Amino acid sequence: MERIYLDHAATTPLHPAASDVMMRLSDTYGNPSSVHASGREARAIINQARDRFAAMLGCSAQELIFTSGGSESNNTAIFGVAWAAWFKAKREGSSVMPHIITTTIEHHAVLHPIEQLERLGFTVTRVEPDNEGRISRDAVAEAIEPHTCLISVMLGNNEVGTVQPIEAIGQLARERGIMMHTDAVQALGAMELNLHELPIDFASFSAHKVNGPKGIGLLYARQGVQWEPLIHGGSQERKRRAGTENVAAIAGFAEAVQRSYSQLMDKREELNAIRDMFWEGLKEYFHDRVVLNGHPTERLPHVLNVSFLDISTETMLMNLDMAGVMAASGSACTSGSLEVSHVLQAMKLEPDRMKTAVRFSFGLGNTKEQAHEAIERIKGIAERLRSRTSR
Repeated sequence: MERIYLDHAATTPLHPAASDVMMRLSDTYGNPSSVHASGREARAIINQARDRFAAMLGCSAQELIFTSGGSESNNTAIFGVAWAAWFKAKREGSSVMPHIITTTIEHHAVLHPIEQLERLGFTVTRVEPDNEGRISRDAVAEAIEPHTCLISVMLGNNEVGTVQPIEAIGQLARERGIMMHTDAVQALGAMELNLHELPIDFASFSAHKVNGPKGIGLLYARQGVQWEPLIHGGSQERKRRAGTENVAAIAGFAEAVQRSYSQLMDKREELNAIRDMFWEGLKEYFHDRVVLNGHPTERLPHVLNVSFLDISTETMLMNLDMAGVMAASGSACTSGSLEVSHVLQAMKLEPDRMKTAVRFSFGLGNTKEQAHEAIERIKGIAERLRSRTSR
């Protein structure tokens, strides 16, 4: 039985071209900080990758910092702005702790560092979404306080796929002189991004969500913004992120993103078609016993979160796994526990929708034929479960 992988929002298969690039660099072992020929060769590879990213993302190469992944990028931006604001307050003799605005539907790589800052005395406002997972600009505006130093709102939600009005929220932040960060991990390779045209100061990215290797990420930090590095040590990344660079992973990351963006329009159309066909197939069979979670139009092309109202999440995922279909209950960082998604709770969905939600996410290697086969296997699961119930 063919395995059908429908969990690309958790991680993606490594693109063959990215793998080839990394294998070719197996003999490039020089430290990029060394001044000899081997070190200069490694440094040149990093610089070329950074230039490629700058061209694809619409920013300058000097604004891009390589990290170990999306979590580190998020932590670096959040702690970096927070510490800079705290140091400034101390210099000015202020006893008021800086204030941070985020949302209740962020990835835990944003929520947890902000919780840590809150434990240290920073004040935090968490904005609630509507029942489609959309954050209102006006709600963010209402949350602003005189000492707000940072607004962090993700671009595209990893669990329900809803895309946020980042341009409107970022413009609000810029008008008020507040730093703006967005977790753009799920958006990379799924939508066009021009960082200089967006009113943001920081953006986080991760390679393994876009068919690159695990353990490598990217942080955009707009030139001129004030922030403190998270990792101290050497002078790598212009003293903004210490640690010897992973040359092969950086090159593989750049190659994967280049491949994605060279066919972005075709990729979006294909993913939209597969997702829509999958959703229509589910509706045709389950009728009103399947419900879409998330915004119906303002959404990422590869994420589909649905609730099978008669089948619990745990039961469906267990049967999907036995049927060779790989899906998830939500964020891969918490889905192992099968807790009710904090995103769905924040959206204030009905209990039966929250307890029956499953996320399907599509990507490299998926076809309409696979989607059709997955639907047939889901139908088989539902029929078996019904027959057991009726006995």
